Amino acid sequence: MSTEEKRNQQNAGGAEEQTEENLNEQRRIRREKLKKLQEAGRNPFLVETWNVDAYSQTIKDNFDEMDGKEVSIAGRMMAKRGMGKASFIDIQDREGRIQCHVKKDVLGDEEYTWFKTYDIGDIFGIVGKVFKTQRGEITVEVSKLVLLSKSLQVLPDKWHGLKDTDLRYRQRYVDLIVNPEVREMFYMRAKIIKEIKRTLEDDFGFLEVDTPILTVIAGGANARPFETHHNTLDLDMKLRISNELYLKRLTVGGLDRVYEMGKMFRNEGMDKNHNPEFTSMECYMAYGNMESVMDVTEQVVSKAAIAATGSSVINYQGKTFDLTPPWRKLTMSDAIKEITGVDFDKIDTDEEARKAAIGMGMDEDDVKDMTRGKILAEMFEEFVEDVPGYLDGPVFITGHPVEISPLSKRDPEDPRITRRFEAYVNGWEIANAFSELNDPIDQYERFKEQQAELDAGTDDEAHPMDEDFVNALEVGLPPTGGLGIGIDRVIMLITDAPTIRDIILFPTMKPLG
Repeated sequence: MSTEEKRNQQNAGGAEEQTEENLNEQRRIRREKLKKLQEAGRNPFLVETWNVDAYSQTIKDNFDEMDGKEVSIAGRMMAKRGMGKASFIDIQDREGRIQCHVKKDVLGDEEYTWFKTYDIGDIFGIVGKVFKTQRGEITVEVSKLVLLSKSLQVLPDKWHGLKDTDLRYRQRYVDLIVNPEVREMFYMRAKIIKEIKRTLEDDFGFLEVDTPILTVIAGGANARPFETHHNTLDLDMKLRISNELYLKRLTVGGLDRVYEMGKMFRNEGMDKNHNPEFTSMECYMAYGNMESVMDVTEQVVSKAAIAATGSSVINYQGKTFDLTPPWRKLTMSDAIKEITGVDFDKIDTDEEARKAAIGMGMDEDDVKDMTRGKILAEMFEEFVEDVPGYLDGPVFITGHPVEISPLSKRDPEDPRITRRFEAYVNGWEIANAFSELNDPIDQYERFKEQQAELDAGTDDEAHPMDEDFVNALEVGLPPTGGLGIGIDRVIMLITDAPTIRDIILFPTMKPLG
């Protein structure tokens, strides 16, 4: 058994099973200990700061330089061994854990007596010299130990840790303390986001900007918004579902390459890939097109993988994906033809499309009022998206119908479809992009059709009319390539996270009780 495995078996919460009765008793004892500390003038909550000049892993990685040197560290006590005249404790800081040796003859009788009352979870400031034990473990010989904060709760027991996933998400602060792989996950998340921003700014020249989260019109996507009310203005408002229309306004204003990464909010279902608030990145490239932002997509995703894992080849839940550019390209109609045999290139009318859909088993009542374009999109969703392995990719799906793409340019060779792509990896849509529609007359008509569906109640996710955005287009939007990437899904893939909740620090949870 390794040293680490042995240490994991050290008693971090007492030998008794952590029943609710035992936990309540331990909590009561901790509060009594705090009261005694306060009565003795040793209230840890009055301490404001501690000078930290070294961290656990840095000390270990540079032992030859650190051997014999005095360091000042701080962190949480995670294990405590031996309570005679000397003890070993494990201190956990932002980089990991390091062993510390606490001796009575160094601290003195009074300080050591107080030290023996301290609990797993308490936070200390420690000064001491670095050395290596006879067993070869890098350790800090403690010369000064100060209680900086008293933990009044009991950390999960030594055997089970914090494994209840629901509790892990609700009490992420405990999850981060007791599960080191969770901390590593969020360090990787930060690294991925940093590399995405670096790629956008340094490799492509994008400017990071901020746009409103509270809006009157929730536009830029087809989704149901969260609604709220501004009391001072007596104004009904919505949380943004996308930042697209504001970013394109900035492109109209002459900010040729802009991007924003931030939270979006959609009042929709929840599953392993969906959380009501999620992180999205959108960028707009004046004088670019769909192909321009394909390149951005490939570079952003592959370089993020390299930054986090060292390779553009990732492994997700037992499957391997090579994110190295270039990625495969496939039209929506070709994908349907490959899977179903239905050739939309030979279907010109709505009626022909309905017959084809019914022939594939779709409900006649569901398709009776659908156009050819709507049926094309429905058949892709019904028969292609769920085919195991077919959209593992990475692959760009192009050729989306105008009816479901109200913000993208029509294809000049086939005005029934648009210059749009969706990028798929592992069967998940991770990005959506257009050659942006900059014809204000066409845009107004599409908004008008979508608003009619919204008013009629036939599509509660249709895009509302936004006359100010149309006005911006009338001022003049240059030819522009626009891209949106689902950052959380990209992070899930790169970090091999089973659910979106694993890579969001505080996912949305239904309240208890």
